[in-house]
Amino acid sequence: MLELVTAHRQTLAIAALLVLACSAPFQLVPFRTFQLAMAMIYAIALLGLNLLVGHTGQISLGHGAFFGVGAYSAAVLMDRWDAPYLATVPVAAAVTFALGLALGVPALRLRGLYLALVTLSIAIFLVPLLKRVEFLTGGSMGLTLAKPAAPAWTGLAEDQWLYFLALVTMAVSFLLVAGILRSRVGRALHAIRDNEVAAEIMGVRLAFYKTLAFAFSAMLAGVAGCVYTWVIGFVSPDSFAIGLSVTLLAGLVVGGLGSHWGPVLGGLFVMYIPSFAQDVNQAAPGVTFGLLIIAVMYLAPNGLAGLAGRAARWLEHLVRKGKTNAH
Repeated sequence: MLELVTAHRQTLAIAALLVLACSAPFQLVPFRTFQLAMAMIYAIALLGLNLLVGHTGQISLGHGAFFGVGAYSAAVLMDRWDAPYLATVPVAAAVTFALGLALGVPALRLRGLYLALVTLSIAIFLVPLLKRVEFLTGGSMGLTLAKPAAPAWTGLAEDQWLYFLALVTMAVSFLLVAGILRSRVGRALHAIRDNEVAAEIMGVRLAFYKTLAFAFSAMLAGVAGCVYTWVIGFVSPDSFAIGLSVTLLAGLVVGGLGSHWGPVLGGLFVMYIPSFAQDVNQAAPGVTFGLLIIAVMYLAPNGLAGLAGRAARWLEHLVRKGKTNAH
């Protein structure tokens, strides 16, 4: 009975958030609409990272590289071959899925710090590689692209159309991950996270599921990078430096590892907190950003999602106590 009540409440919360999200671009100025679109893009990337780190127990410091590969896959297709922007999504997803599989193979023999260093090396390697293949990527100058125009029948402005593209992509990504976690694959990933030895004894194929987790995680980051290209209309190698990978991981930890709402809260954190840190201290925004992360983790060790859950339970307790006193 309790599970049914919880599921009902979650459904209502999701429905309310969708209504709020759909109405937001009609109430906000274009810049704020753009910011929310970017937060959703980061949420898609964090959704993939959460699948790997939060649900499988593997570490990655190279997620920004997959994000960049997805962005450049879309940019090159649109710039060099005039591909329709919607056609770039499956290509970016396929390319990054393949790269995730390739990374998953050596990652099978590594764990902890060693795995983090291997994934970190990928993020370090990507930027000089993108600059070297100038004939394809535009080198250090990057590529400037035309943003997708809203179809006339929608009556939407450009910023609103891009916002809804990001919203739909995020919703589909969340449904995909929810399906994975409810399936046999999800149960296997959780078993690996909790205890690899016990999982293997129970018949879980560690190599297969670890590789699959890397592949799906990279694919979602690639899709996020693809939508990023649509919204920004510009890509350059320095946009996908190692700092992006570190920021994404920090955003996920702050949002809440292994939680359903962690990627959304983490996406908001990644989008807004660096800007806030810049406003607070223009001389050393990195210091302010770091202090904010420390403060959040001190106040909410399980992330913002855990803090929100505790607040909801506290409010529910107060409501029940008030009803009891009334009787």
